[in-house]
Amino acid sequence: MGSRKCGGCLSCLLIPLALWSIIVNILLYFPNGQFSYAASNKLTNYVWYFEGICFSGVMMLMVAVVLLVLDNESRYKCCQSENCTKKYMTMLSIIFSALGIAFSGYSMVISALGLLQGPYCRTLHGWEYAFEDTAGRFLTDSSMWSQCLEPTHVVEWNVILFSILIALSGLQVIICLVRISIQLSKTLCGTYSVIIQPGII
Repeated sequence: MGSRKCGGCLSCLLIPLALWSIIVNILLYFPNGQFSYAASNKLTNYVWYFEGICFSGVMMLMVAVVLLVLDNESRYKCCQSENCTKKYMTMLSIIFSALGIAFSGYSMVISALGLLQGPYCRTLHGWEYAFEDTAGRFLTDSSMWSQCLEPTHVVEWNVILFSILIALSGLQVIICLVRISIQLSKTLCGTYSVIIQPGII
């Protein structure tokens, strides 16, 4: 019962994390709240991978809903025995938790790549990825950020939002890993043990 409640709480945590991922990803399309850059496609190309909107957002919401349904396993019966039903629900929970790791892991990797690449901005040489060849060194050297003339403060905008996306996706990965460990421990440690009726002599 305790592990079921724990799993349900973890599944609930995925929902606000997914909603925040969607919000943060949408903000990346509008540097400083301006719509013109998205309309003219003057954004970093990693924004168009929809990592926060689709993968760590909508897809993780779907995973969270399925996991919440599976956590409330007492309402469902798919086998002749209760033990069989519980093991089946455990297997499905592990599969969907693994899908959650894949979705949030994708978002984390793409967000990290977008962070390291830097923003697409206007410099003295025109519109370009001013920090693409710096291997991420610009992240620790704020004096380089002045190379981006437009949009205003776009470096800070990208660094903050991509970092938040990485953190949100990382939390989702951790939650799904904890869920898998809980489900595996229930299976391997005999929480769902078969009750053997003693024979009549």
